[in-house]
Amino acid sequence: MTTPLLEVEDVRKHFPIGRRKLFGGEQPMLKAVDGVSLEVRAGETLGLVGETGCGKSTLARCMTRLYDLTSGTVEFNGTDISTLSRSELRPLRREMQVMFQDPYGSLNPRRRVGSIIGDPFAIHGVADGDERKRKVQDLMEIVGLNPEHYNRFPAEFSGGQRQRIGIARALALRPRLVVCDEPVSALDVSIQAQVINLLGELQEQLDLTYVFISHDLSVVRHVSDRIAVMYLGKIVEIADVDGLHDHTRHPYTQALLSAVPSADPDTAASRRRIVLAGDLPSPAAPPTGCRFHPRCPKAQQKCVTEDPELVPRLGDGPEHRVACHFPLADGELMTSSRPSIGDAAADMRFDAVAAEKAAGDGAGGGA
Repeated sequence: MTTPLLEVEDVRKHFPIGRRKLFGGEQPMLKAVDGVSLEVRAGETLGLVGETGCGKSTLARCMTRLYDLTSGTVEFNGTDISTLSRSELRPLRREMQVMFQDPYGSLNPRRRVGSIIGDPFAIHGVADGDERKRKVQDLMEIVGLNPEHYNRFPAEFSGGQRQRIGIARALALRPRLVVCDEPVSALDVSIQAQVINLLGELQEQLDLTYVFISHDLSVVRHVSDRIAVMYLGKIVEIADVDGLHDHTRHPYTQALLSAVPSADPDTAASRRRIVLAGDLPSPAAPPTGCRFHPRCPKAQQKCVTEDPELVPRLGDGPEHRVACHFPLADGELMTSSRPSIGDAAADMRFDAVAAEKAAGDGAGGGA
């Protein structure tokens, strides 16, 4: 087993919302990340998936201490960075970098590309003058950009080229860990493939470790060694790629996998998609017990009162952990997305979705 490069233990990040209540009441808090523990091993790619608003990006910023933690610990290469000051963190910033989602918003439009990519060298006093220019042009060539475009502005580049600029900036100081926060979600499909292939080549060349965040399971499956599934601020399942797809344990994970599009028309037609009832609960007031129980067809009373631990179940090895009291056995499929316990509003939504689907199927059959 590879030594962990990054260890996250019971990390929580809560944001204050609204006004503090009168007469000394507690201020309402949005629990974006609420008790996450995981590890990232040197040289691997850990995929982090989940629907929008589940806390993926917040967790990534906690990992790299772009956000201060509400509680918990983060260890990088054996050093606890949870409470380090900005000056104490600076030497470690060279070892961990972030690649941001938006290739348009993450680059200053008023600065030339050479200056943007060269900032890490200037901030850490690594190189200046002609040496810095040479290093920047070398980086541009590595990521597939023309070094002669050193003096152009970001607006003169396409979306894919801008993302390559962001990659070059992140790799300037040869970090050990790179957090890729949905780096291809804003790009065309053909450009996505180019950027993903580039990231794979750079990982081999520079011995990089990635945390790859996305809501696209097909992309994550292609690039990752292990995948962690996140729901409403918590990790609900974590396993290697094959284990997660072939031995899915959490109902939420199965619902996510059922929504992955297929290029094969026969496969797409035969796949049964699972439509979850209800909406994602508010992270400001998460449900008691298992946070997925209001939408889970397997939920029982225990799920309402007890928060399940993230542990191996059904004879799985330590690499495959799931937070579910009643995990799915191999080959088991959810027969309904209707919650099995007391949510009248969810039942009404489920009935509406079922009626709409039935009407659509009838119209398709008549045609």
